[in-house]
Amino acid sequence: MESLLFAAPGFLPAAIVAGIFGLLIGSFLNVVIHRLPKMMQRDSDNYVAHESGKELPHQDTYNLMTPRSACPHCGHKISALENIPVLSWLILRGKCSECGARISARYPLVELATGLLSALLVWTFGSGVVGLATLVFLYLLIAMTFIDADTQLLPDDLTYPLLWAGLLVNLNGAIVPLKDAVIGAAAGYLVLWSVYWLFKLATKKEGMGYGDFKLLAALGAWLGWTMLPVIILLSSVVGAVVGISLILFARRGRDKPIPFGPYLAAAGLIALLYGHPLSQFTQSFTG
Repeated sequence: MESLLFAAPGFLPAAIVAGIFGLLIGSFLNVVIHRLPKMMQRDSDNYVAHESGKELPHQDTYNLMTPRSACPHCGHKISALENIPVLSWLILRGKCSECGARISARYPLVELATGLLSALLVWTFGSGVVGLATLVFLYLLIAMTFIDADTQLLPDDLTYPLLWAGLLVNLNGAIVPLKDAVIGAAAGYLVLWSVYWLFKLATKKEGMGYGDFKLLAALGAWLGWTMLPVIILLSSVVGAVVGISLILFARRGRDKPIPFGPYLAAAGLIALLYGHPLSQFTQSFTG
């Protein structure tokens, strides 16, 4: 399906509603970004302890809903009025109301980005099945972007749902024909899998994680195999620019790994919105 750069004015009310909804979802995504890696680590610790016949180190309930969000410095429980997306952070001036500890600006930025991008997607694709599906696409990519940036992990709990959702959305060719989606999923995985093993054979080092294969496979399932060159090109260029900048200006060591997932996610979102014009542009250079 051709993405629309300019949607009908009738989509404006739906886009506004989507933007407000996106702000709320962005607040929840902050919880997912913070807690999902911890949940995975706790499960791993408990599994190792269980297999060793030891007492489980984590027996309390810890998930996306429990316990309530609290200040990591003083333990102050975040009230509903302190949890209004973006606005609460501004009113509190980025500080805990109890102890005055700084609250990262990333929290409102994630909420704001989620809201604005939600509005853009509904403005572009409408509020029907395709438009709502693209919101799911967006929310999973945002969560994976920040989790990978923090931990260099792309959880299967997010990559696999994104992959299967893409295939389901395209059962009737909502975005691309199902054949293109299936080939895109397989090709996306195999391309980075091949790069991984070629790099490892040549250098005896691992250049990327398995989560990157699964993420590109998921993007192929949503956007089809023809969009994979655009995604790979965009992610590689942005990744190279950011990586070189970090080395030059942030004095980041060359041996310190840089997560590739955020660049794949950004490239996938750009391809969803503007992939066809970009594909035509790149093809003009290759004939």
